Amino acid sequence: MKSHRLPPVAALAAFAVVVLAGCAKPDAAPAAAASAGKADRWPLTGEILKVDAARKVLVVHHDDIKGYMPAMTMEFFASAGDIAVAKPGQRIRAEMVEVKDSDFYHLEKIWPADPVAVTAIDVGANQLRQDTHSRGKNAYREVGETAPDFSLYDQTGRVVQAARFRGKQIMVNFIFTRCPIATMCPAATAKMMAVQRLARAAEVKNLELISITLDPAFDTPGVLHAYAEARGIDTANFSFLTGPETAIKDLLTQFGVIVEFEGPLIKHTLATLLIDGQGRIAHRTDGSMWEPQDFVAKMKRE
Repeated sequence: MKSHRLPPVAALAAFAVVVLAGCAKPDAAPAAAASAGKADRWPLTGEILKVDAARKVLVVHHDDIKGYMPAMTMEFFASAGDIAVAKPGQRIRAEMVEVKDSDFYHLEKIWPADPVAVTAIDVGANQLRQDTHSRGKNAYREVGETAPDFSLYDQTGRVVQAARFRGKQIMVNFIFTRCPIATMCPAATAKMMAVQRLARAAEVKNLELISITLDPAFDTPGVLHAYAEARGIDTANFSFLTGPETAIKDLLTQFGVIVEFEGPLIKHTLATLLIDGQGRIAHRTDGSMWEPQDFVAKMKRE
């Protein structure tokens, strides 16, 4: 078996079992109460009118919340990550959390809802779905094949399409922000950061690093922003991407990453890939026992 092929499903037992529930540390008291289940949740769409970073508050004119309240302008608490990426005039969709026995209203799971951006994301997800379906049993892409196209959101809420990286070398891996197992996602992120430093020292000028979440239900742009910020990651050429669950699943399939959900548990393998400037998969390693300098050695100095 070639070293770049994904491990058999039975090998999943050798990988960490990650407990999702309760792994994320909330940013504010209202969020803590909401996470404890002492809250009602309502879907919300609307437009951000003002960002008050000092108070961690968003002023939002929301649309009618059916069965709860008419359209109006309100203040909402939000996490530091969501506050950091919010922009006045931005359309959003989110969950409004009403914390019981208090006057707190909190917004969680905030996603961009600009019609142009949403259309680009949806078109990309549909094309990727069709591509995965048409490839059938050959969906997994070998070293030497062209990497799949995608349209996803980055940690700022901007739409990022694969075409943006043409002509550059790309390192890609898959993580999720709530993973607490040191030898899994945290180790993968630390090694990507090491590659970034070593490549810069080696004057590799055409490199982009990408970490794609395998937990898009939780990892919104704001959550990814907070993840990068907490680790002091230089995002000048390091993007964290998220998007529709269908698109993420298709990318996992095509990149050969095995993920199994069992209620609140998630089992997954690790894969790190190097894609060349023509969009071809040039190198791949599975697991977390790879060395950053080995990847840098394979990069072209252009």
